[in-house]
Amino acid sequence: MTFSGPFAELAALMLLCAVVGAVFVRLRQPVLMAYIVVGILVGPAVLGVVQAHDQVDLLAQIGVAMLLFVVGLKLDVQHVRHIGPVALATGLGQLTFTIVIGFALTLALGKDWLEALYVAVALTFSSTIIIVKLLSDKRELDSLHGRIAVGFLIVQDLAVVLAMMTVSAMRSEGVGGGVLDVAPALVLRLVGVGLLMWGLMRWVLPRVVVGMARSQELLLLFAMAWGIGLAALGEWAGFSKEAGAFLAGFSLASTPYREAMGARLTGIRDFLLLFFFIDLGTKLDFSTLGAELLPSLWLSLFVLIGNPLIVMAIMGYMGYRKRTGFLAGLTVAQISEFSIVFVAMGIALGHVGVATLSLTTLVGLITITLSTYMILHAQWLYERLSPWLGWLERRHPHREVAEEGRPPVAGRVEVLVLGAGRYGGRLLKQLRQGGVAAVGVDFDPEAVRTLVGQGLPVTFGDAEDPEFLGPLVNAQVRWVVSTLPTWEANQAMLHALASGGCAASVAVVARDAAAAASVRELGVDLVLNPFEDAADHAARHLVELLTVKDAP
Repeated sequence: MTFSGPFAELAALMLLCAVVGAVFVRLRQPVLMAYIVVGILVGPAVLGVVQAHDQVDLLAQIGVAMLLFVVGLKLDVQHVRHIGPVALATGLGQLTFTIVIGFALTLALGKDWLEALYVAVALTFSSTIIIVKLLSDKRELDSLHGRIAVGFLIVQDLAVVLAMMTVSAMRSEGVGGGVLDVAPALVLRLVGVGLLMWGLMRWVLPRVVVGMARSQELLLLFAMAWGIGLAALGEWAGFSKEAGAFLAGFSLASTPYREAMGARLTGIRDFLLLFFFIDLGTKLDFSTLGAELLPSLWLSLFVLIGNPLIVMAIMGYMGYRKRTGFLAGLTVAQISEFSIVFVAMGIALGHVGVATLSLTTLVGLITITLSTYMILHAQWLYERLSPWLGWLERRHPHREVAEEGRPPVAGRVEVLVLGAGRYGGRLLKQLRQGGVAAVGVDFDPEAVRTLVGQGLPVTFGDAEDPEFLGPLVNAQVRWVVSTLPTWEANQAMLHALASGGCAASVAVVARDAAAAASVRELGVDLVLNPFEDAADHAARHLVELLTVKDAP
């Protein structure tokens, strides 16, 4: 059975991806795994119905270029300068640990040294796309562990690009060229590219982007053309399409229009990456998968357990609590789509075979599947593993204690507002103006600093951690108001209150009817709906104004 042409094949592939993707979303799995499954189904290993290999491959290459372009676009120069010491130390520590131990483990599994090196490097990269999506869905991007995780993911992204540039330089120097042989040429090229990018970013691109931004369609077209054009130029210059696309994005990252470009390109990137993962699935050699199953299980266990442990150990040494380290560590418990791209480059260079790609893909499928559930149910996991994690925490976690000390909760407290974001901060301000002794708690250090600067009593802390919340709630507290974003977070908060023996009434903010119904199941005393409450207040105000106007 074959379709009647490339157009019909691509249409059928997209429809099949939509159906299988809906199943994976229902299972709370990343849709990229659905695309790989579709590639396996339509590839020569199963049905063998795809004939438009060249078209799928071209779209796959453009998708990878767009992926690296968007990564570079989000890497603002100012952000790079302010990467905190914990993000840098954690990122570099995890990279070093995973490469060294992963290399030794892969050698022990019977692989030769070059294949072991490629696999070890591939194991170090975590999926920025998946992690940011999961943290965003849980509304934890601005939490302390979310900010730290994004910081060391940036360090990983930079390491990805350097690894790809090194491999590309080896390709241009010939298959037999080693790292030491190509190092001088690579450094020279990096210096040249750095000077060129500096000149473009300083004098040329700001003016060009301002002109293009007069039309949103033209701005999008320019961004895509710039990214794909530099990808092609990077390959011609002896680097790679991936490195060229990353530099194209990085060169635009300091412009005021990067958010507009990134928002419009995200959907296009995701659509084109569909074909990369389909292409990957079609190229999997099932004759090698059986032999790679046992090694993939061992390497997956190493990624799922070893990577989070090293992150927790580094963060604990630097003065963070074990819960913060645990939540941040879970974000490195999987490998990335970049891992697969990196090994594919090694195949093109002739350093490794298809079996290495099969091994890496199996590890990716296993770790992405399991780590997704681990992140989604992080609090449940932490509550059960917490008694065995004490050795990863200093007796005095000074970094978090320093944050909590700004400002201390002192004096009479009638209402405790958990989550001092836009709604919680406004609620806290109105309660204070009404003469209520209210205090806010938030796990975002930046939000705490902002509200403290406005003169509001807000303390830094994790409202889901019994060790923090229990001692904070005393007999004077009459109400605890939670603006925490998810059902799981509120469940953990109620557990923390119960652990501390809190007898206060509890109100929870729910943002829709479904959330309100699920929150009521937790047994809270009051459910607040910001949108319905605001609409009711506005309606009453308008009725009062109309009544006054119509009065004789």
